[in-house]
Amino acid sequence: MTPRLHESADLRKSLDRFTELCRLANVRVTPQRLAIYKALLRSSDHPDAETLYRRVREEMPTVALDTVYRTLLLLERKKLLFRVGPSGDRARFDGNTEEHHHFVCRSCGLVKDIACEELDAFERPTKTADLDEVEAVHVQLLGLCSNCAQKREEPSQRKTE
Repeated sequence: MTPRLHESADLRKSLDRFTELCRLANVRVTPQRLAIYKALLRSSDHPDAETLYRRVREEMPTVALDTVYRTLLLLERKKLLFRVGPSGDRARFDGNTEEHHHFVCRSCGLVKDIACEELDAFERPTKTADLDEVEAVHVQLLGLCSNCAQKREEPSQRKTE
C-alpha cells in the first residue's frame, strides 16, 4: 500500500502515471483535472467533492465546484479513482488505485486506508452464476474508530463510578 504522497518526486511520479492512464482511457488531461487529482493524492482523509474544491481553489482560484464534481465522476467512471465511505453519506473519493482496503467509522464517518494480509489473501471469484466477471474487490470494514468507541464507553463508565 502506498502512503499518501507529499514528497515532490513521488507526487510527480504518480501524476505522470495518472497522465498516462488518462491517455489510455481517452480522458483529456487538463490543468483542472491535474490539480484535482493532485489534491486528492495529497489527502489522507478521503475528502468529498466540496472539501477537494476548497483545497484546489487554494492553488487554482478560478476552478468551479461543478468542474470538481464532473471530474470526480468522470475519473470514477474510468476507474482512475474510487468512491469510499459509508453509504448515504456524501460521496468521498480515494486517488490510491492500488489494491487496499478501508475502515469506515459508522459514527463520525472517518475513512482510513488499512493494510490487512487476511483480506489481501481473499481470492476473488472470476465467475459465478450471478455475476459476469469480477474486475476488482474493494473491502470496507465498518465499525467504530477508537475515538468514537471511547466516547461511547465513557457515559456508561461514569454511571458505574
